[in-house]
Amino acid sequence: MTRHVVIIGAGIVGAVSAIEALRSGLRVTLVEAGPAGGEQAASYGNAGWLSSHSVIAPAEPGLWKKVPGFVLDPLGPLAIRMRYLPQVAPWLMRYLASGWTEARVEKTAHALRALLVDAPALHHDLASAAGVAPLIERRGLLHAYPARSDFEADGLAWRVRHKTGVRWQELQADALHALEPALHPRYQFGVWVGEAGHCRNPGAYVGALVAHACAQGAASICAQATGFRFESGRLRAVRAAGADIGCDAAVIAAGAHSRALAALAGDLLPLETERGYHVIVDAPQMLPERAQLPQLPVMVSDCKAGATPMERGLRIAGQVEIAGLKAAPNWRRAEILRDHLLRIFPGLPAPLPAASLHYWMGHRPSMPDGRPCIGYASAARDVVHAFGHGHIGLASAARTGRLVAQLLSGRTPEIDLAPFDPRRFARPFAA
Repeated sequence: MTRHVVIIGAGIVGAVSAIEALRSGLRVTLVEAGPAGGEQAASYGNAGWLSSHSVIAPAEPGLWKKVPGFVLDPLGPLAIRMRYLPQVAPWLMRYLASGWTEARVEKTAHALRALLVDAPALHHDLASAAGVAPLIERRGLLHAYPARSDFEADGLAWRVRHKTGVRWQELQADALHALEPALHPRYQFGVWVGEAGHCRNPGAYVGALVAHACAQGAASICAQATGFRFESGRLRAVRAAGADIGCDAAVIAAGAHSRALAALAGDLLPLETERGYHVIVDAPQMLPERAQLPQLPVMVSDCKAGATPMERGLRIAGQVEIAGLKAAPNWRRAEILRDHLLRIFPGLPAPLPAASLHYWMGHRPSMPDGRPCIGYASAARDVVHAFGHGHIGLASAARTGRLVAQLLSGRTPEIDLAPFDPRRFARPFAA
């Protein structure tokens, strides 16, 4: 009989996992409380980057010195709400420890590189199969710096990237502005990573992948998954909306909401939400004809934000706010991103037309060491964890979905999963 798997979560990880599970001959049911690709999911609101070079975990050596500033400045690029500090302190300590030395940063980078290395090509294949190939572009990603000295100050990250096989092209001022004329003249040095790419509409992309999975035979249920039914050490059902969905296996891919489900599957894991914001300048036709919009995705070092030309307009995304799942958004943080757009691209009209702006806040599901959890649950090998991708959820989902299908089918995973083993948090931290 065909094995039936319930995939909890229809974000980018769940969507790709569904497609890959179907390709492996499994029967699939997707369970998601909201619309696929909807604003409730982190997949909807990310910067759209397919950054195969995003191998540097958020924590780096010396970050602990900045923690008081994170608490005292509620509008900084990384902020921790004072009320939430006692609750998040254990996670924060692990977070800082994971990047305590360059050796630890490099160890994580090699693991993440294996997960990310050909992400743009994998996503292009998925988008083509789903009939939305134009949503994936492979024209590289740009990093802009005011001066070469600012790039050199970021030397640890680029040095470690180079060790993992990432290559790039350095651009002096004239070459930088020839590649992206919309940039402010203050940016005098750039790095172009040609192997990378971006998605022009992450929400629509996720929706298309789920639709493709359903066209291939997957079932979809709009409900909140609340638990599992185990019998004699085997999974028998996933509980959702007060009923049992009979199944032989399950995947926990519920993003920042995965922690409680993982606990019910036998694993107390330190999953936290790094809340992020975005602003999109919607409907470009609302802008004056003279407005100069960027043609390439660009990350600017002085604003700690990434701007991406999208199908619907121009999106700027960034900010990290540690405040949990329940706190209300601080929309001033989104307004800061809006103001950054005008500092980065002087060809935009100031002020930006209010009717063209859309603000969003979402929850990055983040493990303290910057590595997702991909592996079997302790309660039963019938349950697979696939969450905690943090800042690389979109890019890393293509390979994560393949790995999930391999685990469900009992095949040998195509990369070493030891760095992503959920049980790593049950052991003392090792360099």
